Amino acid sequence: MKVNTGIIADKRYMDHDMGSFHPESPKRIKVILEMIEKEIKFPFLRVEPRAARDDEVKWVHTSGYFDMVKKTAGQERNQLDPDTSTSARSFETALLAAGGLLAGIDSIFSGKIKNAFAAVRPPGHHAESSRAMGFCLFNNVAIAAEYLLQTHGLNKILIADWDLHHGNGTQNTFYSRSDVLYFSTHQYPHYPGTGHWSETGADAGEGFNLNVPLSAGKTDADYIYIFKNILTPVVNIYKPDFIIVSAGFDTAFSDPLGGMEVTSSGFGALARELILLAQKYSHSRILFALEGGYDLEALKAGIQQVLLQLSGSGAEPDIKAETTVGLTRELEPAFSALKEYWPGQ
Repeated sequence: MKVNTGIIADKRYMDHDMGSFHPESPKRIKVILEMIEKEIKFPFLRVEPRAARDDEVKWVHTSGYFDMVKKTAGQERNQLDPDTSTSARSFETALLAAGGLLAGIDSIFSGKIKNAFAAVRPPGHHAESSRAMGFCLFNNVAIAAEYLLQTHGLNKILIADWDLHHGNGTQNTFYSRSDVLYFSTHQYPHYPGTGHWSETGADAGEGFNLNVPLSAGKTDADYIYIFKNILTPVVNIYKPDFIIVSAGFDTAFSDPLGGMEVTSSGFGALARELILLAQKYSHSRILFALEGGYDLEALKAGIQQVLLQLSGSGAEPDIKAETTVGLTRELEPAFSALKEYWPGQ
């Protein structure tokens, strides 16, 4: 069944520029915009992004950090982290990235669209409350989760993160809380060094932080097996009101920063799994937000497959959720953590 899908994509996301040789390049948005214009045949609604308000960003980030990033506005270059810098319009663009997700959420709740993909940059899941990290300035998905809780009155949010890298900033934002369930698959050990299976949350959040660290070389079938057998049983109990996806495309087989082997069809299959969960538990409310992905062709192809699934135009990918002896052994600690906090699964 075809549904009304929203796309948040804007040429202003190209205004943040960390230098001509940086992998997190404005060209990422350029190829996405060209793909949307030339290759997307199904009807969709373009959602106009807005800038996130100061107070919305400060739900997640400290005032001191917010003010520090704000002071970079108009300046040619500020180095905030070994691999994260700002240009003259980075602050403005970062507000537009976070606000793009919020505009998508509002459009879903208004009934204009059923679901959405936010092709925004800079990405966000590494950004901590008081520091920039890993190409990220503000934590877009964390701000969006807070917006759902505080503005739309929801009680349970799932953030599913399939980026190559662990979303340390997102994890730390909600580590002691149960109103946001954070689930991450990521290459490990790899940047930023966090995301061990034993990091399961603290206090009220114990058991609501689920990490699946993976060695390099994982395929479409491996990822689908993990989503079906680790994430889905938990979601069947948690029953989220809304699903946010940190959609990184740096797990693609050709990505220069990673060692995974996911194809464009694999991204479509992962999206389909999450969309089915949203249909079952959250009134189909799901928002995908761009994180990593640095091979431009793989980025474009992966997003196209996700959009086809969101719109109901894509066929079911022919990928079996199969496992191997090696994968089963590697996943044993994650399964143990799962059973400790989510019994019966």
